[in-house]
Amino acid sequence: MTLPRMEIRKRDGLARAGIMSVHDTLVKTPTVMDTEGLFPTLGSMRLSNIPLSAPGDFVRSYSVQNGDQPVTIHPLLDNPAQSGDCVMVANWHTAFLNPRNYVDWLVALKEKTPPDTTWYAPGAALPANAHILIYTGFDLFDFRAADLRSAQGIFCTPEGEFPKTMMDSGICSCEGCRTGSLKMHNRKALLSEIALNTRFIEQGQLRELVESRCRMHAVHVAILRHLDNRFTFTEPHAPIARAGVMRVNSAESMNRVEIRRFAERLTSRYIPPKADVAVLLPCSAKKPYSVSWSHRRFQSAVAHRAHELIVTSPLGLVPRELETIYPAGHYDVPVTGYWDAEECTVISGIIACYFSRNRYRRVIAHLEGGALKVAEMAAGACGITLEYSCRDHPAGDEALASLDLALAGERRLKDDRLHGMCSYQFGIDLDTRGFSVRGRFPEIFYSKNNVQCFSIDTATGMLRPTIDGWNLVPEGYRVTIDDFIPEGDVLVPGVENADPQIREGDEVLVTGPRAWATGRAAMSGDEMCQSKRGVAVRVRKVKKV
Repeated sequence: MTLPRMEIRKRDGLARAGIMSVHDTLVKTPTVMDTEGLFPTLGSMRLSNIPLSAPGDFVRSYSVQNGDQPVTIHPLLDNPAQSGDCVMVANWHTAFLNPRNYVDWLVALKEKTPPDTTWYAPGAALPANAHILIYTGFDLFDFRAADLRSAQGIFCTPEGEFPKTMMDSGICSCEGCRTGSLKMHNRKALLSEIALNTRFIEQGQLRELVESRCRMHAVHVAILRHLDNRFTFTEPHAPIARAGVMRVNSAESMNRVEIRRFAERLTSRYIPPKADVAVLLPCSAKKPYSVSWSHRRFQSAVAHRAHELIVTSPLGLVPRELETIYPAGHYDVPVTGYWDAEECTVISGIIACYFSRNRYRRVIAHLEGGALKVAEMAAGACGITLEYSCRDHPAGDEALASLDLALAGERRLKDDRLHGMCSYQFGIDLDTRGFSVRGRFPEIFYSKNNVQCFSIDTATGMLRPTIDGWNLVPEGYRVTIDDFIPEGDVLVPGVENADPQIREGDEVLVTGPRAWATGRAAMSGDEMCQSKRGVAVRVRKVKKV
């Protein structure tokens, strides 16, 4: 028997796009197909259809392993799957009946299954639920559910299910609708939806598609919310940065991993400059904020006499030093001037947590509207007193003159963007004395003793250390490799160990007996250690030892 192989080419949270190889057949995933041709023994597998909700004694008594692919897995069983296997979760369509169970079972299965396995959900995929299945990590589907709907006279679309008579309404012009074949239409609708999801995975924007799709089905919204509440499970799967825009267009967007991670690092890792005066400023549509007209005026008025903190939804608070870092420099949010109660509670909580940890002698609110409201809520929660330099039109001449007057006599601060970014990104308190800066914002290069150590990646806003720069990062974000010199990217088989705090997109230092290298992680540190194939680090520079 030829064992399958799975190579993940692109990740987007739990979702993946890759290549599965079975019996010399290459299959791009995620995909839908007639799986009997891929797994000839599928129809004769014994006792592989145990209900997900069955009691533990029943599951353990009747579960067997058929010794062939796909490997059957169940939330209550020890997982026999190996790296590269195709795993099958029977009856997964029943998980949609209870969103909480859906997420509980998913977490239980994912935590004990090797990451480089193909996930198959038989009889589950429909055009209306494919986005949730793919978002939660399933790769392989069949046409059984769609064909059943056809037999029942149901017309399937990504938005929902309708009577067969809808074929004559003109809402679809596929070949099935033109020829009157409901089965062909439903299959093509499923194929099209999975192809669309694949495209969004490749763009790193599947979350945006899922948030728009799930609005039509309450159970899908509930699954998304329950999954978002499992932050410790989802966070390691989410990339540290994306090159594209993060669209924050729904209430669910507030709970995205990237947003919660930013707030967590802000209030735990980030080390502010030695300042005793802070100014709270409104955000801007342009990112990074410093390129906007309003923030150029703000910076001119502040003139380095206070620590600038931008109040914004959905991130809460963005120090000036972190304005380029994803997602602070990459989000887009609908601007209406109204902040709802939930939004105010979340954002004021972040601000209050920050000021509870970092005390200032003075905190000046140069805000209006919803931003001013959340600042006042936060001040009340953490026991600080706000000073007001304006209450409307913060970028106006009168307000800026008031801000300038409020800061009269305050000492100037050192502009130390590098220190703040290093604390956020690497969790270190870097001594930045002796560094020189060149370049034009936001493309900035940092050198010490005429040796370049760091630069800002304009795509993600993150710091990129050189090998000399890594000497200033004492620990963490290391990938240890075997005795070889990388010629191109570092593949998983060459990795001996990796820091578990590494996330996809993190800058890492590759160390080995014969060479060091800098690059960007293509997967998390845990996945590097648990997988058997795939690219671990996309290498930028190699130095022989």
